[in-house]
Amino acid sequence: VRPENRIAPRTAIWKHTIPARPVAMFKQPPSSNGIEGISLLQRANKQANQPYDQVPASDGAGSARAQKPDDDDEDNIQVDIDESLMNTGEDGLETSEALGRLDRFGRNELEEKTKSKLKVFIGHFTGPMPCMIWAAILIEAIIGDWANFWVLLFLQCLNGSVGFYEDSKAGDAVAALKASLKPEAFVKRNGRWAKIHAGELVPGDRVALNAGGAVPADCRICAGMPVEIDQAALTGESLPVTMYPGDVAKMGSTVTRGEIDAIVACTGSNTFFGKTAAMIQSVDEMGNFQKVLLKITYFLLIISSVLVLIAMGYLIAMGEEFLRSLAFGVVLLVASIPIAMQVVCTTTMALGSRKLADQKAIVARLSSIEQMASMTILCSDKTGTLTLNKMVLQDVLPYQTGATENDCLQCAALAAKWKEPAKDALDTLVLNAVDRGPLDAFEQLEYTPFDPVRKRTEAKLRSPDGRVFNVMKGAPNIVLAYCENKEDIRAEFEESVQNFAERGIRALAVARGFEPGGLVMVGLLTFLDPPRPDTKRTIERAIEQGIAVKMITGDHVAIAKETSRTLGMGDNILLPTELPNYEANTDLPKTLGDDYGEMIEDCDGFAQVFPEHKFLIVEALRQKGYSCGMTGDGVNDAPALKRADVGIAVQGATDAARAAADLILTAPGLSVIVDAIIISRCIFQRMKNYVIYRVACTIQLLAFFFLAVLTIHPKDYEGVGDSTFFNLPVVALVVITILNDGTIISIAYDHVEPSPRPERWNLPILFAVATWLGVVAVASSMLLLHLALSSHDPDSLFQTTFGIKDLSMPHVKCMVYLKISLSDFFTVFTARTQGFFWERAPGGLLMACAVLATVSSTLLSLNWPFGEVQDDGSMNMSGIDSGLAVFTWVYCLIWFFIQDCMKVVLYKLLYQFDVSGLRTESEKCAERAFEKSPESRIGKVEEELSKMKQVMAAMAQSNFKAVKLAANSAM
Repeated sequence: VRPENRIAPRTAIWKHTIPARPVAMFKQPPSSNGIEGISLLQRANKQANQPYDQVPASDGAGSARAQKPDDDDEDNIQVDIDESLMNTGEDGLETSEALGRLDRFGRNELEEKTKSKLKVFIGHFTGPMPCMIWAAILIEAIIGDWANFWVLLFLQCLNGSVGFYEDSKAGDAVAALKASLKPEAFVKRNGRWAKIHAGELVPGDRVALNAGGAVPADCRICAGMPVEIDQAALTGESLPVTMYPGDVAKMGSTVTRGEIDAIVACTGSNTFFGKTAAMIQSVDEMGNFQKVLLKITYFLLIISSVLVLIAMGYLIAMGEEFLRSLAFGVVLLVASIPIAMQVVCTTTMALGSRKLADQKAIVARLSSIEQMASMTILCSDKTGTLTLNKMVLQDVLPYQTGATENDCLQCAALAAKWKEPAKDALDTLVLNAVDRGPLDAFEQLEYTPFDPVRKRTEAKLRSPDGRVFNVMKGAPNIVLAYCENKEDIRAEFEESVQNFAERGIRALAVARGFEPGGLVMVGLLTFLDPPRPDTKRTIERAIEQGIAVKMITGDHVAIAKETSRTLGMGDNILLPTELPNYEANTDLPKTLGDDYGEMIEDCDGFAQVFPEHKFLIVEALRQKGYSCGMTGDGVNDAPALKRADVGIAVQGATDAARAAADLILTAPGLSVIVDAIIISRCIFQRMKNYVIYRVACTIQLLAFFFLAVLTIHPKDYEGVGDSTFFNLPVVALVVITILNDGTIISIAYDHVEPSPRPERWNLPILFAVATWLGVVAVASSMLLLHLALSSHDPDSLFQTTFGIKDLSMPHVKCMVYLKISLSDFFTVFTARTQGFFWERAPGGLLMACAVLATVSSTLLSLNWPFGEVQDDGSMNMSGIDSGLAVFTWVYCLIWFFIQDCMKVVLYKLLYQFDVSGLRTESEKCAERAFEKSPESRIGKVEEELSKMKQVMAAMAQSNFKAVKLAANSAM
């Protein structure tokens, strides 16, 4: 077929096209036979103005060698190719040459960045929090307190083991990419074809590409018939694309039709597939949740260090022994370490992941639950996520007089092997839309299948009444060129096709002609990949939750705009030419957010993108301060899935996408994502409540012991001994931590209300609230300690009002232990709401555990089993009587109400003065949700209609004045 006679679709709407790639991305010189790489889109656009009556000079089977038309090399699909390696002859490479290139370029495999299990394990015992615990363990060993030494060592091992176990379960995206490589390839060396391991291929090898086989490396197509290749997993395109001699087929794609030789252009990490893997490997950073825990740990570490040093210096200055001062430092250090925070938060997320699994969302990385709750923008792939990833018949437009929609469908079905399984997506579409029963009355005499050069399917049939006729279906302009009535319908036909093209809808023309006459256009069939039935409502739900949704697709821009309009997402769809260049294995610029963030914010999505574009879009949004989610299903989506704060692999995703994702969906569509977001926000609320509680308790202990040392000296009180300062045994603090944190895991089942806007760790607010709660608790503890130590004074409040007198130091310590334990757990109920604690009922399990913890603490205070004999023969801590326990309970409950009221006042002040953007953030989320809501869109339409009415009224008034002026002039 001569290039000047080959007809392409006027607007390339019936056959899916390869989006043109920006020039700056890759470069491809002309091949040795003078054929330049050119996209189908360009080929279609170049030939769009050719007359329809230029019928291809084809015998029906196509020519032996199909050539692409010459064109400028602007906007070509280009890759880096060393042309000196591409001059391989018909006999292929010599074995010696292949071995030399294998040494030079390496195996056709992906490199992996691995970290030994031992290093990962050690890493869980060497962070800031573990180092604090090691310091406490070391001090306990120095002073010989072996009981506390073993308790702390056990907690250290527990924390490290849990963290290592969770890391061990994480998937390795690069390993999955490597595993998805096809292991074998047919290669010609020394003039002989042989099957070898695909890893042994080298640039310049001649390989055979056959229907149903995978492309083993990036290969340039040799001279011959075009082939169709499915590269949906790489580029996100809905249908297979036609590749001509000189085009480059990418590793990981699959040949769906035809067979041809090809020359290997790139292997391993130099392939399109390998660069995708390199972008995945470039993402190696600490998760957001780990960063938050580190910030909290550093906050507590700084406070504890300052207080411990001041207290120890004060004690030594007061003449206290160094070892006793050091022992006291251990007490404060243990009190400042949120020992069980990692375990409790991990367990809370693990329990939450089970609920997500019930919603068909499998969590691959636990910390992604916290980031999903914070998500502010969701970048969604189109094909298979927003749409069905299945072509569906839309409209049928008859052109022949008297023809019906059923006639059009029947003719299209007769131009296929209707008794056999469908060979491609179009035949499947047509045969599923028609009743095949009546078709059996026709006899198919001849059949010419579709091929990429002819762009049509033909058949000769005999009708039940014995008449012989021909049917043809294919590209609209191709079929029109064969029709006798083309001039009569050309204007209307071209307008319809153009309108469909602008909306991204593909069209298929059908013609029929009874012999001896010619063909007559019967009609047009239109089809597209429609949105899922629930997608539009799902997007509205996401917007209601304060999440902006953007479409990021590799499909054509017209198709993306039509889908976006249908879903109410807007039609401001940009091309990747607006984005900067990026090469894998290079550092990302830190100015992406500043330079491109606003543009990405303002648009509704991107079309015709490649993996690096998705990667850049996600990174720019992250630099702009957004918590970004990304959905996808193919290899092309894997880098962006890995880079996003939350990577979501949709149902049917490739192994590479699932391995790179944080969340794997097992149900179709986006609806499960919104459900998962709501669940994750509930989980986030529970974790945030726990962190506030834990920080408040830590501050209470730190500040209490610090102030007790500096302001209260037991030896100054009558009848309680000669101790210089007040302290509790380390085991008492550990018991408080284990008992309260052990039962507080039940917070994972607490009843919470999901936030209507994205969550985030507003640490200034968190620290302010936790500190305030801790200060109130410290005040109550200091007051109780003073009253207890004064119990020997006849005029003291304890004796005169409550009848409590003559408490010994061991009893005072036990009462203070009970008070701290009770107020610690009561703080949970204060921390879990911003309003009064009774405004939202706690979960049943949390209440049950609260009873268990507080009753256990009370029983321990009545019969303290861990008392140690001191040098003077007395116990360092002993049980109290029931009356004192009841008094402590009442005292704690009164202060619990005071603490809760003070918290409500604080939140109102923080919101009133917009501390740390608390009010501003809430108002912005509400405003963003309204802007995208149906009410807002209706309001905008009404506003535009009002403006149009005003303009029309002004024009009418102006015309009236002009007519009146003309009339006056005539008179």
